[in-house]
Parts: sequence; C-alpha cells; structure tokens
Amino acid sequence: MSQSEKPIRVLVAGLGNMGRSHALAYHNNPGFEIVGLVNRSTPSQLAPELEQYPIHPDFMTALAELKPELCSINTYSDSHADYAVAAFEAGCDVFVEKPLATTVADAERVVAAARTARRKLVVGYILRHHPSWMKLIEEARKLGPPYVFRMNLNQQSNGPTWATHKSLMRTTSPIVDCGVHYVDVMSQITDARAVEVRGMGLRMSEEIAANMYNYGHLQVLFEDGSLGWYEAGWGPMISETAFFVKDVMSPKGAVSIVMDPNAKSDDIDTHTKTSVIRLHTAETGPDGKFIRPDQDMTMEGEPGHQELCNLEQAFMLRAIREDMDLDRHMADAVASLRICLAADESVRTGQPVRL
Repeated sequence: MSQSEKPIRVLVAGLGNMGRSHALAYHNNPGFEIVGLVNRSTPSQLAPELEQYPIHPDFMTALAELKPELCSINTYSDSHADYAVAAFEAGCDVFVEKPLATTVADAERVVAAARTARRKLVVGYILRHHPSWMKLIEEARKLGPPYVFRMNLNQQSNGPTWATHKSLMRTTSPIVDCGVHYVDVMSQITDARAVEVRGMGLRMSEEIAANMYNYGHLQVLFEDGSLGWYEAGWGPMISETAFFVKDVMSPKGAVSIVMDPNAKSDDIDTHTKTSVIRLHTAETGPDGKFIRPDQDMTMEGEPGHQELCNLEQAFMLRAIREDMDLDRHMADAVASLRICLAADESVRTGQPVRL
C-alpha cells in the first residue's frame, strides 16, 4: 500500500448527535482509521461499532498523545476555534461542525491557521452534500436574481431533544446554530454580498439564560437587491404548523421544497429530506394565464442523515487526497457566520447591522 493510500488517522472530538454520526462515517470508510474518541463524560449512547475505540476526556491531551492526521471537531461551538487552531498547529487537517466559531474573529483565526499550516479545513455544511439541495440551488440559479428567500426550521422539542437544545443555547442561539446552513444556501444561489442584516428574538422559557432567546428571526439584504428571511425556534411551546419552509422566488418564478405533511419537526431526517421540489414558472400567454403547470420533481431514494454524514466525510477524504482548493468553501463559512452573528447582534441591540 502506498503512502497516499494508507488510511488517514482521525481523532473524533464530541460524541453528541453529529459526532456519533461522523464517527460512524469514519469507521465505515476504509480511507480512515479512528485512533481515538474524545468526550468530557461517558456518552449515554454509543453505537456498538464505536465501543472498540478508547474515549479520552481531554482533546488537547489526546491530540498530543495520539498524533492524528485529521481532527474531527463536533463539540459545543465555543470550543471549535481553539481546538481547530491547535489541530492545525499539530499538523492536522480539520473537519469542524458548523458554526465554525462563535465570533467572526475566531472564524477568521481558524481560516488563517489552516492557510498557515497549508492544511484542509472542511466545515460541516451537510446540505452541500445533499443531491436534492444541490438540485434546489441549481434550479434557483437558472431563474436568476433578484431573489426572495423564505426559509425556516422550527423544532417543537421535549424530553431529551429539549435538553439538547438547552445545552446548545448555553453558547449559541437557534438563528445562529441552524441559520448558518440556510444563509449558506442563500449565498450559494445569489453569489452577491450581504449588505444589511436585521434580527428579532424572544425568550419564551424560564429554563434558558436571561440573555438567551429560543425564538429568532433574521432578515438579510444582498447587494443585487435579493432579500431573505430565516426563522428558528426551539422548545415545547413551538408550533408544528409550517415549521419547514424552503422557498426561493424570483421575477421568473419560484422553486420550493414541499414537505411531507406527516413529518415531525424534531425528526432529524426531516431537516434534510426534501420529498418534492416544485418548480413554478411565472411566464404567461396572451390571455395572461400561465403557459405551463408547476413541475414536481420527486426526490426518491434520498440519503438519510447517516448517509449524508458518510457523503460529507467522503468529501473530506477527497479534499485531502486530491489537494482540493477550499478557499471559496472557507470564505462562505465565514460569510454565513458573519450574517447570523450580525442578526444576533441586531436582536440584542434592536438596530440593523450594516456589513
């Protein structure tokens, strides 16, 4: 086996929902070899396939002792930047779950560290690897700007899911944690720079910190005249009505994801599954009526959550092996975070933020 074909030694930090899924993706891909897992406490649930790997309580210690070639960082957002920079300084490539960091300065610090070390940085934008979302972006781009983006992902959560949401909200609001995905989609469609962001939010539970909110709404204006909104709410009080809206309009028509009416908002597979992509064309004939009916594209055989994580880590492997240029990928990750953090700032100040 040649040097380039040897499995890449990977250290996986964080064994929450995403961390476990990424660890399984590495376990099942012969291009990787897991050298260790990191979690501050003993995980309550671990797939049987992962029980063979040692679990370390401290990332920095495991990094120094195990000398991995790739670090997969799936911890809470406030540790992403420090862990990623340490990994680059140790000569590793890095996969980091979104959001890249909790501040723009920290996100830029991570990108700078990747460039200095001449190593690969892939950020966990799972929708970039989803064939149906790629189709949505392709069809929307055909329509042409200016665009209206209407997007949300509300989650009515209770029990363990609400406990997870409360943990996430110790460091990150819902419009930042989830919003980076959908702002990234908007940016891939328009290619235009965001110029102004507005946000509003409401704390709807006594169970979260006084300075945190579990419902948020952001509005973003782009240089080409496009505009968009994104809404995210978490908790037992959140409505299941219209919890999943993914809709792009332009003067030429619209492209939308039509969700299964029986889908539940806290089912992680519904967050990525599209069911049907509906294409509407605005063109009318001499009688003023539409020339063609809406076209429904059924997305059968869609990858589920674990399959998407497998695709994401297959991309990570290709990025390293093929020395892919990830400049645009890194710039987009910083840009989407900048927009969502500006919305968070707007929520807290009550003022729009010019970018």
